[in-house]
Amino acid sequence: MPKGKLVLIPTPLDNSLPLHPENLRILEEACSHPEKSIFLLEEPKSSRRRWISWGLDRSFIEAFRYFNEHNQREDSLELISEMKTGKNVFLMSDEGIPVFCDPGTLLVNLCYEHGILVDSGVFCNSLMLALSLSGFKIDRFEFLGFPPVKSTERKSWFKEMAQSKKCTALMDTAYRLNKTLIEIQETGCNDQFLLACDLNRAGQVLIRGRISDIIKRYDGSKRDFVLIKQGHVRNQSKKR
Repeated sequence: MPKGKLVLIPTPLDNSLPLHPENLRILEEACSHPEKSIFLLEEPKSSRRRWISWGLDRSFIEAFRYFNEHNQREDSLELISEMKTGKNVFLMSDEGIPVFCDPGTLLVNLCYEHGILVDSGVFCNSLMLALSLSGFKIDRFEFLGFPPVKSTERKSWFKEMAQSKKCTALMDTAYRLNKTLIEIQETGCNDQFLLACDLNRAGQVLIRGRISDIIKRYDGSKRDFVLIKQGHVRNQSKKR
């Protein structure tokens, strides 16, 4: 049986604004297949009000599941099991893009670990979207922008990036994608990365793994991209 998928649905920051037409289409399509659709929302009152304002079928409101910091750990494992049976999960936060400073990181991470597709509706900021789709801990991250063009400066730049303990995001021009991946591999960096290419386009590609794995799985084509490096999470044990 084919697995289902997790879809992040960005919503307007202002609850009085309409949902993006493509995100509305995704939810309408999900409503047409109730037997395989699970709607995860953060808070009952505002979620119901917005759902109705978007003109979506009210009969689904009673089937909403609420997903927050209190139940996400226990419910994420159950949701993974349901996606393995072919159900699709649509995650919405109260406003903005899900996962970014909202519950969902654990669920996204588990999806990658269990080979379940992670996707999203339309969102205007590729950096925030890539971070949310990464499944990495992103409560703190560093955006490095574009690396230098000169080879000597690039080598030092990537070496410093590889040694950083922070969750790190970077971009480069589409024709330097392969070069960027190889230069990171040459640093010996063994961290997990997410390569997010052509976000919100028909040819969107998400590949998560170590750089050597990403190089093997990527087809080598020129694509706009964001690259996210996983940070090192410290265990903060209580002093006795």
